[in-house]
Amino acid sequence: MIRINLLSTQKGKNKRAAASAAAAMEVGDVGSPKMKILVVLILAGLVNLGYWYQLDKQRQEIAVKMKAAVQKNIELADVKARYLERQREADNYKRRVDVIDSLRQAQAGPVNLLNTIGATVNDTEAVWLNSMKDQGSSVDIEGMALSTDAVASLIANLQKTGYFRNIEIKETFQDDTYKEMQAFNFTLTCEKAKS
Repeated sequence: MIRINLLSTQKGKNKRAAASAAAAMEVGDVGSPKMKILVVLILAGLVNLGYWYQLDKQRQEIAVKMKAAVQKNIELADVKARYLERQREADNYKRRVDVIDSLRQAQAGPVNLLNTIGATVNDTEAVWLNSMKDQGSSVDIEGMALSTDAVASLIANLQKTGYFRNIEIKETFQDDTYKEMQAFNFTLTCEKAKS
């Protein structure tokens, strides 16, 4: 502890005495509890102020990022809405094209069927057709042949066309109305192949 004596009774002794008198002046007790509490409170306040400043800076950065994210979300929502609208238009267009294609195919279907069967019967010897019924997924053919081999050739030629998947003979019998030659009546069921 340093003491300073301000009540000096000796006047003008020398410089040394004045220095010792200045040294005797009391500055105060640095280790007092009030001073320690005050220092701790000031340090805690400074730390708290620094932490608050850091949190405030983060809050401002987050607010800026949030604003940018909201703006981006609005832009992407607009893009998504336009994409979904165009997707619906594309689906409607595809559905219309599919309907038109199916109508064209259905329109040309009987023509293709008749051309295929007509060419196959013309390429097979000794076979004539009496009737043909288109049942949708299958075709029933009734006809007459001069031999059973001619019926087998007709079946083989129909399979080679690729238009039919499964060909079955429902019935075949010899026609007794033609006495001068042999004639066989036949009925075939032909299942159409998926195209």
